[in-house]
Amino acid sequence: MLLTITYKGSNSQDLGYLLHKNPSRPQEFVLNNGKAYVFYTEVSDESTTAALLLDIDPIDLARGKVGSAAGGLFDYVNDRPYVCSSFMSTAVSKVFGTAMSGRSKEKQELADAPLNLTAKIHMLSASNQNMISEIFEPMGYAVEVETFQNDDKFGDGGQSKYVNLTLTGTVRLRDLLNHLYVLIPVFDTQKHYYISSEEIDKLLAHGEGWLKEHPHREYIIGRYLNRRRSLINKALNRLTDEPEPDETERTEVKEKKPKLNQTRLSVVVDEVLACGAKSVIDMGCGEGNLTRLFIREKQLTKVAAFDVSFTALERAKDKLKIDKLHETLQNKLELFQSSLTYRDRRFEGFDCACVVEVIEHLDPSRLSAFARVLFEFSRPKTIVLTTPNIEYNVNYEYIKENTLRHGDHRFEWSRAQFTEWATEMCKKYGYRVQIKEIGDSDKENGTPTQMGVFTICG
Repeated sequence: MLLTITYKGSNSQDLGYLLHKNPSRPQEFVLNNGKAYVFYTEVSDESTTAALLLDIDPIDLARGKVGSAAGGLFDYVNDRPYVCSSFMSTAVSKVFGTAMSGRSKEKQELADAPLNLTAKIHMLSASNQNMISEIFEPMGYAVEVETFQNDDKFGDGGQSKYVNLTLTGTVRLRDLLNHLYVLIPVFDTQKHYYISSEEIDKLLAHGEGWLKEHPHREYIIGRYLNRRRSLINKALNRLTDEPEPDETERTEVKEKKPKLNQTRLSVVVDEVLACGAKSVIDMGCGEGNLTRLFIREKQLTKVAAFDVSFTALERAKDKLKIDKLHETLQNKLELFQSSLTYRDRRFEGFDCACVVEVIEHLDPSRLSAFARVLFEFSRPKTIVLTTPNIEYNVNYEYIKENTLRHGDHRFEWSRAQFTEWATEMCKKYGYRVQIKEIGDSDKENGTPTQMGVFTICG
């Protein structure tokens, strides 16, 4: 399955900066059920085209192998490797996640500007072709649909449900990618993932700014959520700011913290996979929630995790069910006890290190020792580090003024303080950093979690 995006205009090769993908070399990404490739078919000052090609393994889909998101949902003979479906939507999110957020360190002004863009979706699985123009034209796209006839000799006759769809418009790149993420699964009725309440969060996040006012929003929401009425009603209520029943509201309040943690862990996993890491170490792993996600990813061939707490490690072993894991997963996992503030050679040699909601538990006097362990001695190619944003605490009713989010936190940083510390680390140890946000956004106070993705220079 193939998706191409073309930018026409002056210095159009800057598309590489916006997509965060170098036009001079093809790049490969490992997915749960195959691989994704990014390459450029055209690069010039006037017109540049980037291509996202998926190679899906139909055998993995049918057998539901370990790590397969599809879990054996398809027959051995199926159309999934050849058509643009929900697999493409997932790949767009993983491969172009930073571009979808609209951030570009080198070309932010261009990322914020409407551009002359053309997207071509090859072999879109569209069971209701009459709705294609109805869906895309209200968002300002010129729509071209190439249709095909079924072969009469097989007894099918009539028009094929597969089309080549070309969308042309003057839009921001982030908007185009978010439109594709939401709307490709709308036209394909056979999703490769389980539809749960978490899909509502994804739908509303990627539909922000356009879905609420779309004339066919009910159709989009219904098809995206696979016609599950309870989820559709919740999505519509949230989209239109209509209150839900008290019992539901109480349940959502109770689930607020777990939902943030799930989002945080998912974002971290996406960053690790996006950097191309084959090995990762979870530093301060606690009870192993992040480690459990890592060992299921085929791209990662080596996963290590440690914590200073023996009790936490015992709980991690129970959650990971190490004795019951498949031998392949047991062989790539290493779990041990250690400290973030002392050099340990077992930390070294990893492509990526993750420090998730850990640094705030350290005494400020130990931060310099921690920095040396992480940036100087361990020195992975990529570091993903998250920590609370203290400015966001005003949104939590249970937190009193000038207090911290958790009783064991030694400090919490504002966004400016975190950026200052991250910048200092980069200058001192030879890294560059991208600051990102995780969770619901407050216009004045940011998001509950702030993340730094550090990449080694040179």
